[in-house]
Amino acid sequence: MPLVLEIIEGWIARRERRYVCVSGVHGVMESQDDDELRQIHNTAGMVTPDGMPLVWVSRLRGYRQVSRVYGPDLMLAVCECSTPKGWRHFFYGGAEGAPELLAARLRERFPNLQVAGTHSPPFRALNEDEDQQIVKMINDSAADVVWVGLSTPKQERWMAAHREQLTAPVLIGVGAAFDFHAGLKRQAPRWMQRSGLEWLFRLATEPRRLWRRYLINNPKFVIAVGMQLAGLRRYDSKND
Repeated sequence: MPLVLEIIEGWIARRERRYVCVSGVHGVMESQDDDELRQIHNTAGMVTPDGMPLVWVSRLRGYRQVSRVYGPDLMLAVCECSTPKGWRHFFYGGAEGAPELLAARLRERFPNLQVAGTHSPPFRALNEDEDQQIVKMINDSAADVVWVGLSTPKQERWMAAHREQLTAPVLIGVGAAFDFHAGLKRQAPRWMQRSGLEWLFRLATEPRRLWRRYLINNPKFVIAVGMQLAGLRRYDSKND
């Protein structure tokens, strides 16, 4: 986490326009079948492992320094780091009322947090005028960090599509962190998170919404990793 915070701080200081994909198994597997989504991840300023399975596989491949960067924890860490620096935060995403509740809860935790604005988009495709109104709203807010809570892969597509239109240096997709920190949904216990079992907790609490994400993508991930470790398949970031 310290290295991630250092990189983000550098982007803001230099006003570099970057986006961060906080990706778990779901994002990795969706990218295997979607060239555009894979390219979005490959061109991100940073992609961090949101789940323990990605950390374990990275370490098996020799990257011993890799550690988990959990989206909700990243949000808290950036907010804490930002208060003495005066960074301004915009919260985009979530159901109606969720980003406002999130901002209020974070202000309770970090009294000096600078909230530039909030917006919950409708659950439908936006027309061009609506989209440009949102771009203007965010730019007018003079935000330094835009938090995007649209779930994967929608938030990754949104960040990539709007990166050059937004003046905020940093966009970070954190999905369910909006609901967790707003108090709308429960997080898995820490022991489940450390054990790589957060997916089971989330599946149990939202089976209708998340069954495909976990019951299809998780086995596919295990098979893909097994084939790679056995030398039966090589995964190239551009071609496979």
